[in-house]
Amino acid sequence: MNRSIVRIKSISITNFKNVTHGELSFENSRKPYRVSIVGLYGQNGSGKTALIDAMQLLKLTLTGQPVPVRFADYISVDAEFATIRYEFKVEIFQTIYDAIYEFNMKKEPDMSTQNLDFQGTENTKYIATIFDEVLSCSYMAEEAKCRMGTLINTRTDEVFLPKTKYNIIVGNDKATFTDLLVDKKMTAVTSRSFVFSKKLLMAMQQNNKNKGKDLLEFQRYQALLEALVTFGNYELFVINTTNSGLISMNALPISFKYQVKSIGAVGNLMLPLNEAATIPQEAFEVVQKVILNMNVVLEQLIPGLTISIRNLGTQVLENGKVGNRIQLMSLKNNKEIPLQYESEGIKKIISILQLLIVVYNQSSITVAIDELDAGVFEYLLGEILRIISEKGKGQLIFTSHNLRPLETIDRGFIAFTTTNPLNRYIRMSNVKDNNNLRDFYYRDIVLGEQSEEVYDTTNNSEIALAFREAGELIGS
Repeated sequence: MNRSIVRIKSISITNFKNVTHGELSFENSRKPYRVSIVGLYGQNGSGKTALIDAMQLLKLTLTGQPVPVRFADYISVDAEFATIRYEFKVEIFQTIYDAIYEFNMKKEPDMSTQNLDFQGTENTKYIATIFDEVLSCSYMAEEAKCRMGTLINTRTDEVFLPKTKYNIIVGNDKATFTDLLVDKKMTAVTSRSFVFSKKLLMAMQQNNKNKGKDLLEFQRYQALLEALVTFGNYELFVINTTNSGLISMNALPISFKYQVKSIGAVGNLMLPLNEAATIPQEAFEVVQKVILNMNVVLEQLIPGLTISIRNLGTQVLENGKVGNRIQLMSLKNNKEIPLQYESEGIKKIISILQLLIVVYNQSSITVAIDELDAGVFEYLLGEILRIISEKGKGQLIFTSHNLRPLETIDRGFIAFTTTNPLNRYIRMSNVKDNNNLRDFYYRDIVLGEQSEEVYDTTNNSEIALAFREAGELIGS
């Protein structure tokens, strides 16, 4: 059983990709549900993928991983930096925390390398630097409560402020201060978070000088930081469109969180479909269990279909350990064929199914999926989301172009992008209980009844003329 339950309550995005500003609550304000679902809809290029990329940034910062170079180009060209803000609800035993984590990200020259092109001129590379991180929290326990206040603020030449919190969290040892100050500069150079860096977490764990009245406060702060780190490493999954591209190239990415009693595994596997793959024996055992778990649901989603592993024997790996040579197979109507010959929709479902199972069954799990509908039959997509929304426990964030879910899940789970970059995300207002949200959305595209425009209207005759003019240019 998890020691903590972490849920993301809301997100705020500023100057990131095509979102000058956007705020989105992940909570359903209409009705109380155990599950938290946010389905984001809107026309192409309106900020849906920006939300998933912001979720990817959260995972990278919480796990202390470097932010990939491509994120440097995600900062709006008219801004010096982007700002992302996340609000959490964290339950740890009998204590409930509200926490806010915010940081800025800017594009800076990579000073670690100096590259010259063939003409001898400087060829500057850039990185995305995380800076000005602030972690704030409040908590409520049976015997005490604390209002929202700053826990860690790195907007200083010191390690972090406020000084009172610094002394409680890591103590006042001079050597520790120097080590952390160096690490703060190193994390900036290497595009990583300092608040969730290993150095800071280790300094906190080694601080055994908290006595008397500060001891309980120290333990609460430590529990919060460790809960967020655990969430980032083991309970937050982000699936972007790269997965669909890999499936098209005959590779199957499988993300999973599998646990039976005290034994579990979390991770990602990439298995080729057009040839056999050799994987370590430990991974082979995990894949067997994950597939067995998936098949329970898969044969209900796609009647009669299950998948299996054909074990082609053992092989010694480069490190001297024993591996298993395997190929994924599909079994339907008593006929077994390689999984590569199934449709991309089936492969997409298999790729994410284990995570959907965990969302249904576990409270402290958040899965964000870009283009959830890619290749999936719209009726099946609507029914899967209906089932998860009615009895699920975790948190699911997705983007989609398929509008079927607007008819199957509570409208409080649905949000929309707008054409206004200053207010990118909204929920529909003035929707009555007997309205079909899908029809309501179509009507608003035409009539524009919301406070913000949700669709940049196109003109059919102008589109037809453009097609004809383009054809004339190529001589058709």
